[in-house]
Order: sequence, then structure tokens, then C-alpha cells
Amino acid sequence: MEDIITALATAWGEGGIAVVRLSGEGSVLLADKIFTGQKKLAEQPARFLTLGRLRSSKGEFFDEVLTVRFDKGASYTAEESVEIHCHGGLLPAQKCMEELCSMGARLAQPGEFTRRAFVNGRIDLPQAEAVLGVIRAESDEALYASSRTLQGSFAEKLRSFLDDITGLAAFLEVDLDFPEEDEGYITKTDSEKRLEDLISAGEALLADCRSGLILREGIKTAIIGRPNVGKSSLLNALLKEDRAIVTSVPGTTRDRIEETFTHKGIPIRIIDTAGIRETMDEVECIGVNQSIKSMTEADLRVWVIDAGDELTAEDMELGRRVSSMKHIVVLNKSDMPQKISLDQLKMSFPLSRIVSVSALKSDGIEELKDIMVNEITGGIKVTGGYGVTSRQIECLSAALTSLRETLKIVSEGLGNDLAITCLSDSRSELAKLLGIDATENLLDTIFSQFCVGK
Repeated sequence: MEDIITALATAWGEGGIAVVRLSGEGSVLLADKIFTGQKKLAEQPARFLTLGRLRSSKGEFFDEVLTVRFDKGASYTAEESVEIHCHGGLLPAQKCMEELCSMGARLAQPGEFTRRAFVNGRIDLPQAEAVLGVIRAESDEALYASSRTLQGSFAEKLRSFLDDITGLAAFLEVDLDFPEEDEGYITKTDSEKRLEDLISAGEALLADCRSGLILREGIKTAIIGRPNVGKSSLLNALLKEDRAIVTSVPGTTRDRIEETFTHKGIPIRIIDTAGIRETMDEVECIGVNQSIKSMTEADLRVWVIDAGDELTAEDMELGRRVSSMKHIVVLNKSDMPQKISLDQLKMSFPLSRIVSVSALKSDGIEELKDIMVNEITGGIKVTGGYGVTSRQIECLSAALTSLRETLKIVSEGLGNDLAITCLSDSRSELAKLLGIDATENLLDTIFSQFCVGK
């Protein structure tokens, strides 16, 4: 029998109500040990709120509550469950859980309620992962994308995709088992056509997923540049608040600062980094190394140059580093006397997108935001799609790679046995995506990202 688990389903702190969740076989009988109403919970109809009071193991009443019970198969976890609606505040809910744990329940692990919903078959793994997307959505578009996945339409497409691949593999296996058949069960032309159709469908699905990933995870953007060019001022201008300390002293920013804002429905995760330069200062050196790491890992780099200074060797070296990465050059301090013009920069960095701004006066900031989004989206409005994770993108991409390899094998006549092996690899990736035979390690990784109580 599964343990009975309990946790606070609402946020900690003062509020209207605090909901304590209880799940597992025997939850109703356990809740009845601390709940007193006109009738026992076990005698009440499921899904009806019941007024009563909670009492401690010493018989002392400590809160007036509403409770609701759910039958097995008709709850969030698909298990017998109870929700106890206490008065908002830390102590009533905490006392409730303490009493439940003293009588046999245990505190739930992060994401354990949703994990049980998956294990019990109420939702599939893409739906389970979409729950976190709904919780963390930072725009309407991100919320809608994750909700589409939560409703099951993404998994439906994946299952259909998997079935089509399995069907093709079955035909190829029959041909392999009965080579004496002159015409075969499927011709080379038919195999190629079906593979091309599968690849086309998979690429369309992957494009929808990439749109959803941008909406869910945002654009990871690093603000880079040598010290004292206005990186922190630019961060403050983008956020429209004084988040970073701004001084005239080079090297003020040593720890990286991360914040998020939304533009055109897309979250932009902005990182203000320490100025990149040669330094003997041990602490600043750590900050510089972190800046280089952030620059490498980002989806987009915003390289800030001070228009009031000549280009330095440090600027040119940084330009060399970012030239092969997706980046925007920002000529800052356009409100001050300038020693560098846009034309000069365009000559020095002809392949770079360059924009002139004044972080201090917020001139050009909205244009910069537009360019930041366009650099990642290609100017295409990101709407629709499915709220997915990087893991899911990787699985789908790997499945498509195997399909392309299969098409090459079939086209070159290298044998059905090799083609079947590649199709098996593709099916394995889709099965991993859907959570079919998911390992405990994979589930631990996914659900550890959830909060306790979800």
C-alpha cells in the first residue's frame, strides 16, 4: 500500500484559506481522526464541502474548517484523497499536518502528488511536465501553450506519430522475414514516401514545440561588455526599475544579477554580468569568469559599447569572441558627446546588428527589446505551440534524426535490418518523451523541480 502523504497545497503565509492535501488509501479514515462534523467524512458524499472542526490528539479543538473527500479514481492523484480548508496562516495548517503525521501520514516530497497522478495513469508524462509550465507561466501566451499540453493534445500527436513509425517498422520486418516474396509487402518508393511524410510531420511538431519552449523558458540574454560601459544602467532601463547598483567606478558589478521581463508575450531572462577585462583582483577575476560562462550559455548576447570612448583592445577582443554567437551590439550613452559613431561600428563589425541607446534616458530601449525578440524568433510572432521542456525538445529532435537516417538507409538500399534498427531508436526516443517505461531517475529529475504540495 502507498504511504498516505500530506502537504500544504496553497502558499505559505497569511491568506484567506490554507488547503492541506492528503492522498493515499486510508486518507478519509485518517482525516476523521482529527475532524469533527455532523457526520464522519466517510459517511459524507464525495466532492461535497463539509463544515467541522479540527481537534488535536489531546482533544483540543484548534480550527474550524471545510473538508472535502475524493474517491479513488476521481481525485487529482487518482487515489483516495482529502482536502482540509483551514483558516489562512502558518499555524493552523502546520498544526493540521503535524497531527496527521503523528497518526500515520508523512510529508510529501516535491511534486509527489503529480507524480502519483502520472503513476496511477490519470495523466501522461507530457501532461505532468505541463503542470509546472502552467504554474510558472509569465505571460498569457506561455499559459495557453502549457495549457494545450496539459489538456493532452501534444501527447495525442506524439502517440499518433509513434503509431505511424511502428506501422512502417512492421511492414519492413515482414519484408525481412519473408524475403522470398517477389513484390514485397512495401516497396522502396512507398517506404521513402512514408518516411518523408513522417519527417515532415515531425518537423512541424518540433517547430510548435520550439515556439512553446521560448514562451515557457524565455530568452536567456547576457549583457556583456568591458567595465563601466553602462551594462547595469541598461539592465535598469530594460526592467524600468533600479535593480543594479550604478556607479562611475569600474568593476562595481561582481556578482551576476538575473531578472525577467516580458516583451510581446515572451519572457526575457536578462543577466547583468561583471565587466570583462584583464584583472589581478581575485574577486573580480571570479566575476569575469562567471561573465564568460554566462556569455557562452546564453541564447542571446547584448554587447554594450560606450559611445563616449574610443574602441579599445578589450572591445575588439570581445567582438572577436561574440562574432560566432547570436548577439546585438548596443552603442550606449547616445545622449553624451560621442567618439564612436554607428557608421564606425558598422565598418568594424559589419555582420552585427547594432542599435544606439541611452540607458540613462531610456532612449532606444523599446527598439532594443524588439530587436532582442526578433533575433531569436526571426521576426515571426510566437503564438500557439506546446509548452514543453528542453528535455522534450531533445527527445523529439533525436527521434527525427533517426528518421532521417532511416530514409538515407532506405534510399541507398542498405537493408531493412538497418532501417528497422534506426526506426527502433526513433520509437525509443518518443517512448521516453511519453514516459513509457520511464526510469525512477528520470521521474526523480522531473518531479524534483515541483514545489511540495503539487
